[in-house]
Order: sequence, then structure tokens, then C-alpha cells
Amino acid sequence: MTAPALDRPSETTTSTLGSLTSAQLARLCGVAGLSPVDAKAYAAVLAEALGPVAERPLDLPPPSRTFLSDDHTPVEYSLSFLPDGACALRVLIEPGCAAPGLAQNGRLGLDVIRDMAYRWGFSTDRLDELEDLFLPPVPQGDLALWCALELRPGGVPMLKVYLNPAANGAEHCADTVREALGRLGHGQAFASLPPADGYPFLALDLGDWESPRVKVYLRHDRLSVTEAAGLSRMDAGPGAAEIERFLRTASGLGESVFDEDRLGLFETGPDGEERLTGRPVLTCHAFTKTELGRPTGFTLHVPVRGYAAHDGEALSRATDLLRAYGMDPAPLPRALAAVTSRPLQDGVGLVAYLALAHQQGRPPRVTTYISAEAYAVHPPVTPRPVPAATG
Repeated sequence: MTAPALDRPSETTTSTLGSLTSAQLARLCGVAGLSPVDAKAYAAVLAEALGPVAERPLDLPPPSRTFLSDDHTPVEYSLSFLPDGACALRVLIEPGCAAPGLAQNGRLGLDVIRDMAYRWGFSTDRLDELEDLFLPPVPQGDLALWCALELRPGGVPMLKVYLNPAANGAEHCADTVREALGRLGHGQAFASLPPADGYPFLALDLGDWESPRVKVYLRHDRLSVTEAAGLSRMDAGPGAAEIERFLRTASGLGESVFDEDRLGLFETGPDGEERLTGRPVLTCHAFTKTELGRPTGFTLHVPVRGYAAHDGEALSRATDLLRAYGMDPAPLPRALAAVTSRPLQDGVGLVAYLALAHQQGRPPRVTTYISAEAYAVHPPVTPRPVPAATG
């Protein structure tokens, strides 16, 4: 499948990181139904958040080895779909990506968040409460601070901040998450989390949210289908069958006979359990009610780019999932075309994740994460041949 053509900006307008990503975001705003005025405003916000890096020519290497994306672009987009036909556009940014070290990266990011707070009139109290935990003088790990903007009509976004539980050492991740939840009033929350192989992020909602969340992300290595089905801890959340269906479709596990694993990314253990052996699946557990001690939200993040031969396959799976949930998939190919004009079969990673999100009292959402591909396109995967039948 090839992304449908959109009007492209001239080469001279996409010669820097800021001009490329701002143009992508402006076109994505049109796909999401935002006005041209909002699109122009949000494109400017993105360039401002990147700071001097926005003027960096694209013929230079990425400003840092950020793992926000596979090609180290410090920007990622996402579209979240609802059954009523609406879709919400978000952009994830690493504001301090050009800093010479993690400490400076975190400080630059914090300055950007505080500037946004002043500009849009929201408090950073919850973030300030955690500053010493996640932004120590000599931080460790792979990131310091990311921020995500959920773009709304009117030019004032809702903001999320992503922090690194490994800032004080990977061996202290669990203790850091537990302490952060306690400081924010969720003293019983950590005990309700399912088993995990790591704690990659803790996220906070800042700004005008109806029910601000603190979100804990968990990593699940070599996850089995059965294990995945039991990961939700929210009341009235997705059932085991729903989680299993989503995981199978997003990963491609259900596309063919399991013994014909053409990408070599699944295995069946001695116990008969089917496991995903490629990129790890993530879950997110959102807490809003301090008195409850249990999550009020659950999200399953499947790294589809690690389980598809090319982006045409990833788009097909996303389309199947959106239709299964009664959602209009039409904006998604338009969104991909807003980011790149390349044929989808020519690379893998443009569609990075597919996610199923449940939040208490709301209908489920399906979210697609879209890479900017400012610096590289990962080549498609050549499936391994299926052994010929014998006998």
C-alpha cells in the first residue's frame, strides 16, 4: 500500500529539523480537523520547544542519540481514535535533545515546561514535587525529560511530562516509582501494579485535565499471550479476551499458522505458551483517585514496527483494529501521507506503536504512533522462507 499524495512543501522549506517537523505537524493538524490558525500556532510551539536545534540542518547527524525514535529524531506524533469518529493529535518532544549531557538535558526540558506553564497559565506543582527524584545532579539512564502536547482547538494544548525512573540508577527504578507515587498521594498504587521487567517511564498530566493522571509504564520482555491477558489491574477494564485479540492483531501473531513465523519473532515454549520475542510490549497504568489504590486506566502498547515486514503491513493491522472498535480508519493513511511521501513497503517504523487504551468511564481508544523519519528510514524486513512441507 502506498501513502496517498498530499501537497509537499518545497525542499528549501524542509532543510532544517524545525522546518521539517513543523510542516509535518501543520499537515497533521489538518488531518485531525484543527483549523489553519491552530495548525500554524502549534507548528510554532513545536519549533520553540526544540529551541536552537530547530535551526539544525538535516544534512547534519541527529543532535543526540535520543531513543524517542529509532532514527533519533526528537519528535514523534500520535493519533488517538474514538468510536464517534473524532481523533486527537499529539506530539511528543525531547526539548533538551541538544544538551551535552543528561543533567543539562533535564534542565533545558524543565525550563521549556515552566515557560509553557507561564504561557498557558497552569501549575507545575506536581512536577516540582518530583524534581529531586527524576532530575538529580548526576542523572543516569537514557533520558531526562520528554513532553507531549495534546493539541486542542483554540491553540492551548494539554501537557504530559515523561520522566526517567532510572535517573538514580536502574537498580532503584522500582523504589523511585514507589516514592513518586507516594509523594503524589497514591501510596497504595505501586502494590497494585502487575509484574514487569522494567519501569521505562513515569508520566504526569499538567494543565487543564478533567482528571489529571500519574502514569506508570512497565516493560514486558518475551511476553506470552496468556501473561498479557492478565496485565490490566483497573476495575471494569478490558477483559482477557480483548487484550489477547488486540495483541495478536497488532503483532501479527494471528496472521498465519504459528509454525510459519516468517519474521522469527515468536516462539512456542515447552508449556505451549506463545511468546513475543522481538521488541518488548509496554503497558501503562494510570492513577487518578488517591483513595482507590488501583489504576483507573490501562493501555497496552504493541511495538508494531518490530513485528511487521514493512509499514504497509502495520497500516493494515491498524486499519483492522480501528474497524473492529467501530472507528473510522480513513484519517490514518492521510496522516502517514502528511509525514512522508515514500511508499509504505519501502520501510518499517513509520508506524511505531499500536495501543489500546481504556480509561474508567470512557469508551476505549486506539492510538497509532507515527515517526517523523527526519534522519533515516529503516529498510523493510525480508521474511525468512517458510520450510517446505515434507512427508
